[in-house]
Amino acid sequence: MNLLRENPVLALFACLGLGYLVGRLRVGRITLGGICGTLIVSMLIGTQHVSVNSDVKNVAFALFIFSLGYIAGPQFVANLNAKGLRFGVLCLLEVVLVLGMAYGFAKGFSLDVGTASGILAGAATESAVVGTAQDAIGKLTNLSHDQIAEAQNHVATAYSVCYLFGLVSIVMLTSQIFPMILRINLRDSSRAVWQKMRGDDAGLAADEEAALPALVGRTYVVSQGEGSTIGEFEGVRDDLVTIEGVKRAGQVLTVEPKLRLLRGDQVLVVGRRAAVLDAGHELGPETSGVPGLDSPLAVRQVVVTNKQIAGNSLDQVRGQDGQYTGGVYLTDIQRVDHHLPAVGGTELHQGDTLTVVGARSKVDKFAAKVGTTVSQNATDYIYISLGICLGVLIGMITVHAGGAALALGTGGGCLISGLFCGWLRAQHPTFGAFPPAAAQTLKDLGLSIFIAVTGLAAGPDAGALLRKYPVLLPAAGILMVLVPACVSLVVGRRLLKIEPPILIGAIAGQQCSTPAITSITNVAQSSVPMLGYTITYTLSNFLLPLTGPILVGLIGS
Repeated sequence: MNLLRENPVLALFACLGLGYLVGRLRVGRITLGGICGTLIVSMLIGTQHVSVNSDVKNVAFALFIFSLGYIAGPQFVANLNAKGLRFGVLCLLEVVLVLGMAYGFAKGFSLDVGTASGILAGAATESAVVGTAQDAIGKLTNLSHDQIAEAQNHVATAYSVCYLFGLVSIVMLTSQIFPMILRINLRDSSRAVWQKMRGDDAGLAADEEAALPALVGRTYVVSQGEGSTIGEFEGVRDDLVTIEGVKRAGQVLTVEPKLRLLRGDQVLVVGRRAAVLDAGHELGPETSGVPGLDSPLAVRQVVVTNKQIAGNSLDQVRGQDGQYTGGVYLTDIQRVDHHLPAVGGTELHQGDTLTVVGARSKVDKFAAKVGTTVSQNATDYIYISLGICLGVLIGMITVHAGGAALALGTGGGCLISGLFCGWLRAQHPTFGAFPPAAAQTLKDLGLSIFIAVTGLAAGPDAGALLRKYPVLLPAAGILMVLVPACVSLVVGRRLLKIEPPILIGAIAGQQCSTPAITSITNVAQSSVPMLGYTITYTLSNFLLPLTGPILVGLIGS
């Protein structure tokens, strides 16, 4: 261990590498994940008095929390509508209940502020609370330097235990127990919702690909239906198919709506598979590929920024703006790094990334109408740096409520500035570039480094705290997941009338639990639960980190 004590860089990355290796261990359908694995490994190594400078932790957390806010910003603002606020009720229930229960445990068992904050962070399965709570503890004036350090270490220890039990609880509740309580088969129920949204199948798992792709191109020889124009042919089919090429007497013609089809023409028809086959029956026999007609289609990722488009379903967009959507086929919708069903009933939000396929000119016209094409611009470090500076300044603001001094701290401030900067970038995509892959990498790396340094510092004191509360910590982790989840199940079903698969996904989202939604979608074999998950996940990612400073202010004063 002397090698690790003398080489903090080696110690840090050893914790990351071994932690993510431990995080891959699977028990049934549950995996710990890299963050939990890193915390366990770093605490074990930390027992040998291996440490890394705390400034590394502070910088890493600022990068993580700002990136988290930046990614979620457009969706957070988009969810501030009637539908989003409807799901927001579940998030408010989560915040009020976990905060109240953590405060109750603290008073009932005379817990120190660090242990109570760790219980809150672990039971809510929200790693960001660790950082915001530790930051708030560091600003308490009624504790000595040693007491502050001890309380901050207790946050990590209590978090690690409660997180383990909370993770298992939320996964089991949402994927196994709640479907039984609702008396549904999650797969069949998800299929019913999908079909209700005008989908044609139940979706695919992450490692599956359709044997019969939905979007196809076929060539036909016109032997019937001649005399109609291309515009007339496409119009009666609601733009579900388009003619992308016409060859007549060996000559490739320019495709335009007024072009009239003649007997013997060879045409390339592109669109949804069922619609293309139906159209073929009205054109003539199918033929093998025709040289000159097999032109490539453009594939684009388009971010929704148009306020008139946001809030409408895909069917509504197609009906309102047929001139822009004709010949453009949507194959995927990505929201906050999660994939949603690309069916007619799915509502679009600002910040959604759409994958579209079609003729280059039509795709460009669609992108100009809906938003902006995703570009691989280099990260705008000026914008990101100033955003983090703004967050630090916001975190310095202190509000006195009664006898409590409440401050967001660096974590809460950078979260708010990240939300603002991400939203502003979505509204004005000409500046502030932060490519999604870069933002995700910085978020994950920042959190991993923060957790590793925190675990190393907590290691020496972990054993004493675990011996002091061997039953309380696991019980708190289970109860603080069970109570909010069950209350949300009742409220969401009986009062808010949310469809069962979407509600179950939303409950996983209010806990910000990626393992839970992964298990749910595996059981459902559908992405339908994601429709609820993405809304509550975005809102809770903003609300839960703020509970850390609030709890510290209530107890620490």
